[in-house]
Amino acid sequence: MKEKSVVYFLTCEDIKDKNILFNHIYANEKSNFYISDDLSKDFYINQALCGFISTSVNLEDRFYLVPEMQFEYAILDFENLHISKKVKKLLNKNEFEFCINSNLNLVLENIEKCHKTNWLTSKYKKLILSLQNYIHPTIDFKILSIELYDKNTKELISGEIGYKINSTYTSLTGFSSTNKKYNNWGKLQLVLLGKYLEKENFSFWNLGHPYMQYKFDLGAITYKRKDFLKRWLAEVLKIN
Repeated sequence: MKEKSVVYFLTCEDIKDKNILFNHIYANEKSNFYISDDLSKDFYINQALCGFISTSVNLEDRFYLVPEMQFEYAILDFENLHISKKVKKLLNKNEFEFCINSNLNLVLENIEKCHKTNWLTSKYKKLILSLQNYIHPTIDFKILSIELYDKNTKELISGEIGYKINSTYTSLTGFSSTNKKYNNWGKLQLVLLGKYLEKENFSFWNLGHPYMQYKFDLGAITYKRKDFLKRWLAEVLKIN
């Protein structure tokens, strides 16, 4: 019988302890999910700094963050960014407006409408909103709201939320209109985001789980945890 992974409780003290982080979390190849009831800004930013990507869950009427130290990650280097013919046509038409941090609330509302059941619950959204203009005293962290509007109607067509840590960007979740009029606008938003990140000298784009085809169509490559951490530690924690 296949051995089941264990879900451990995680504290801010745990991830700030290098022995626990390196020898018991990074090195644990059987577990990837952790839970925490710490909803502080400091915990969220520090778990992101260490390479976790956090979702959430309600257990016995209690809300928990679920930081995941993934077994694999989809990483995009900008020289590998692929632009399909359909997206090139949309770029040439130039009927869109691409914005960063113009309306986080609207993006969150559309994500909720698009994904009726998801981990971006009211408490998680409240935490994201509290981080919107927060400046951490020692960590270069910033919530980013990515938005693509119809230039003519001003309607928000596609968007996502994620965060910047030092020179990296990590995607959390997003949405795209199901209106046939806007076919491929979700892909257009991703391409425009890739171009923006490259222009702003980001090192790479962390797209999270490598299980969705659109990420590979965009040019992402799968990294095992060990290989991901080599890049992440060098770029984010400045550890070679």
